[in-house]
Amino acid sequence: MSISTIAPGKTRIGWIGTGVMGSSMVGHLMNAGFQATVYNRSKAKADALVAKGARWGDTPKAVAEASDVVLAIVGFPADVREVMLGADGALAGSKRGNVLVDMTTSEPSLAVEIYKAAQSQGVHSVDAPVSGGDVGAKEARLSIMIGGDKEVVDALNPCWSAMGKTIVHQGGPGAGQHTKMVNQILIASGMIGVCEALLYGYKAGLDLPTVLNSVGSGAAGSWSLSNLGPRIMNNNFDPGFFVEHFIKDMGIALEESKRMGLCLPGLALAHQLYLAVKAQGYGRNGTHALQLALAQIAGIDWKSRK
Repeated sequence: MSISTIAPGKTRIGWIGTGVMGSSMVGHLMNAGFQATVYNRSKAKADALVAKGARWGDTPKAVAEASDVVLAIVGFPADVREVMLGADGALAGSKRGNVLVDMTTSEPSLAVEIYKAAQSQGVHSVDAPVSGGDVGAKEARLSIMIGGDKEVVDALNPCWSAMGKTIVHQGGPGAGQHTKMVNQILIASGMIGVCEALLYGYKAGLDLPTVLNSVGSGAAGSWSLSNLGPRIMNNNFDPGFFVEHFIKDMGIALEESKRMGLCLPGLALAHQLYLAVKAQGYGRNGTHALQLALAQIAGIDWKSRK
């Protein structure tokens, strides 16, 4: 199948999912000159975009009917299946030659399923999960990991460049999702290190911002330490990425690793610890809320510390 040129002012964009990250991402596409039609389960979360000039679609199907390229970033694989393949989903409203782009972190097998279903109707499909959190979304510097046909991926460059800085085509359908699993495995164990290190520094009586100045730029430095470390110190556990969504991602990675015969004990430990975070009531907080669960295990009231 050939792919039409995708360009601002010419290509109509549809967007499904205007939450913490999605609202910023589609906002950048609009700023780049794309006309957008948006949908979200809670309409109020799309009000600011509508006020900015986006059109509202009552269903994902309606969004697709008004669009040439439909992008989605929702919560769970079940949500992806509904908004893409459901009776009122985007594929049901797509015309031959349209493009579906799932930017949710989801199951590689579902990405392949969507690709095949779309292909049978003459529709293109790409999986393109992202990394960078709410800050990366707001600043249009996400890392975008893409699976799908190269011709389609290349045609979408005006969209990728509006939202991200690191844009890499990883391979065929599902390859973007597999790459995101690599990303999440790295983050999972890394967050344990960040939180345990800050607990140690606090218990040792150190000034944590001063400690961060020393270790943040050395071999121990990481995105999580530099970006989430200060939030942890300031008791700001607002979500850049929800704990409950991270648990979902780790579950997918564990299932995939099991299928491939891999033993990943670090990931399994992180998954168990994050289940504890959710059980303590922090499922809708950011992933750095792991600090609160580990502090509780240590008998430390982190939020009330002096």
